[in-house]
Amino acid sequence: MGGADARTGRRHGPCVIVDPYSSGALFAEALRSRGVPVAAVVSSPRPPEAFASSYRPQDFPDVVVQDGDLDDVVRRVRALDPCCVLAGCESGVELAEQLAPRVLPDLSNVPELAGARRDKSLMAAAVRTAGMPVIPQICTADVEEAADWLRREGLAGADLVIKPPKSASTDGVIKVAGGTDWRAVFERQIGRVNQFGEVDDRLIVQEFVTGTEYVVDTFSHDGKHSLVDVCAYGKIDNGPHMAVYDTMRWLPPDSPAVPELADYVFGVLDAVGVRFGSAHVEVMGTADGPLLIELGARPHGGGQPRFNRNATGDSQIDRTVRWLAGGELPQSYELLTHQMCVFHVARRSGTVRNTAVLEGIRTLPSHHFSVQNLSDGDHVDVTKDLVDSLNFGFVILAHPDDEQIRRDYQAVRALERRLVIGEP
Repeated sequence: MGGADARTGRRHGPCVIVDPYSSGALFAEALRSRGVPVAAVVSSPRPPEAFASSYRPQDFPDVVVQDGDLDDVVRRVRALDPCCVLAGCESGVELAEQLAPRVLPDLSNVPELAGARRDKSLMAAAVRTAGMPVIPQICTADVEEAADWLRREGLAGADLVIKPPKSASTDGVIKVAGGTDWRAVFERQIGRVNQFGEVDDRLIVQEFVTGTEYVVDTFSHDGKHSLVDVCAYGKIDNGPHMAVYDTMRWLPPDSPAVPELADYVFGVLDAVGVRFGSAHVEVMGTADGPLLIELGARPHGGGQPRFNRNATGDSQIDRTVRWLAGGELPQSYELLTHQMCVFHVARRSGTVRNTAVLEGIRTLPSHHFSVQNLSDGDHVDVTKDLVDSLNFGFVILAHPDDEQIRRDYQAVRALERRLVIGEP
């Protein structure tokens, strides 16, 4: 059994990670390095397919499997006498939000707002209730209700986005150009099974807004929020597919966009009841100011904390560990080097050849890290969302000279165009 530190009041039991997949898998090593034990709760016997490769059950001496009996899981987690309960991945957010208030109420988010930290429609409603602007939207299972709403809002014939209220990694996010058959898209998407094995039994229909998309990563304790990093996304249309990631560029804390983003995001965190732990907040910077896209009450996925550590010397994982170990935390961050993530994009589906050309990426002056998951003869799907991008691969470019990164970005795309994607 654990106990509490007389100086900090923090407990000595394990940090419990719910679904330690994706970036959540990074907690184990970081916590052990500071003498904090770890345990895991998994929301199903098998991780979602998209995250299975990141799961390392050997890192966790205790693994509690959710079998449908929440009271039993609560009892087993309490018996570990944990120091905290944290979501590791989006698939674990709902279970973590159920466990934390019953196990460690002083280290939990506002229980009554738990739905707003997972369901994008409830999320937007909570932010709107707090008096902050959000993207006009409706969430429904009824295509006629959506049509009536579009007419009332003057959005009939406008560009739209249709997406599930519960998913991640742009899974199921579709842009519908004005004047095209949005009803067909709605009816095709309703009832689909998303990457977490959940049925999309409702859909959000929202106005398509334009601007610069940002991601703001935070860490909170005692309801106090701090910036860990701010990045700007570059996205492209890949044929009919919107929200295809092109780049993610780390911004310096003195970037003109950061203060307004921080104020808005901290207000969003308060509105949805975040009081403890990491959050990953995506915001569209429009001409009229920031608008919430969505929030994840967990660390930035895809292993981003490792790359953030290179750019800033810090990460959401590191801040969590330092707080648990009694250390002091900054309110912002510093940028140690310019850095960009370049996401590979497949312009069509087919069998890929000439993958050896991608080895040239490793010779670029700003190359820091890269993953290419294709070999000659493999099938590649046209890139339509972030899951496809990560399945293909990505490149991290880091260099003191931002212009070198921009040149190397162009070199990555030039090498990528030399791939041959054709019929089997």
